[in-house]
Amino acid sequence: MWLVDLWAERHIADAQRNGEFDNLPGQGEPLTLDDDSAVPEELRSGYRLLKNAGCLPPELEQRKEAMALADLLKGIHKEDERYHELSRRLALMELKLRQAGISTDFLRGEYAEKLMNRFNEE
Repeated sequence: MWLVDLWAERHIADAQRNGEFDNLPGQGEPLTLDDDSAVPEELRSGYRLLKNAGCLPPELEQRKEAMALADLLKGIHKEDERYHELSRRLALMELKLRQAGISTDFLRGEYAEKLMNRFNEE
């Protein structure tokens, strides 16, 4: 065990003996753990840290922004002056996502259609 691990374990044990963990919110309730099995093991702690800080990993932040742009485009007409600028921003965002190895099917609705077809088949 690393020295830092031993140090941390000793501080945790001291805090338990001193009752510092008594009457904490959620005491006695089951833990709700996130399923992070799809995240590589070496990235899990970093992703969890970002999530707890209210941040998303850059790839998910870009995906969220792309979805917001797609929703905006659905709500305006092609004749609107903002349509051209928003569609260019969405195309750029889609390119960035593809370069990062992220599928952009969610922008086209193809995923939802495939999912519904699969449910209908079963």
